[in-house]
Amino acid sequence: MSKYAGEEVLVVPRTLFEGIGGFDGIRTEGLDDVVARLLDPENHFFMDRAAAEDDPSHKQLIPYCVFRCGDRILHYTRGKAGGESRLHAKISVGVGGHVNPVDTGGGKKGPDAYHAAVTREIEEELNLPEEHDHRIVALLNDDSNPVGQVHLGIVHIVDLKSDAVSSAEDALLDLKFSSISELNGPLFDRLETWSQFCIRHLVESGG
Repeated sequence: MSKYAGEEVLVVPRTLFEGIGGFDGIRTEGLDDVVARLLDPENHFFMDRAAAEDDPSHKQLIPYCVFRCGDRILHYTRGKAGGESRLHAKISVGVGGHVNPVDTGGGKKGPDAYHAAVTREIEEELNLPEEHDHRIVALLNDDSNPVGQVHLGIVHIVDLKSDAVSSAEDALLDLKFSSISELNGPLFDRLETWSQFCIRHLVESGG
């Protein structure tokens, strides 16, 4: 039996992604319009995850939240308890996951269901010391590997006043904050690809 048995995840057709201007790496241009199209209920649907993981004709929408405290970025090592075995032992600066049907509870759809998923994923994965707001700052795509080919990241920045953050699940190991210069230097080669794109973007854009 598949480890994803019974799970459904939100996807968009690759043709939609290509229609809004396919890209590799980070995209910030025309963000509001592109995100609105991705989150339009007419343009996405739920698909069996086991099928979606091997189907590059669809892109799974993934909230990817980067937590910042001053000039330091939260990061962790992906443990074996995580759902994506292809990323185990990699360092990540992104917290998030799939959008599932549970996020449509109460009649939510489109952007409301998506943002409910963001909040759910954050609360499942982290213990935070304070209320937090997340804002979308970029889209992220990497078709150079099998994981990236079936996912499309929506990058959020979450600014925190306190670094008193702890892991709420076993998949997030060695949770800590490091400076962008450390992540762009000694730790860079250990970062998963999406995290490398995010750190490069923060360096190039000045944060």
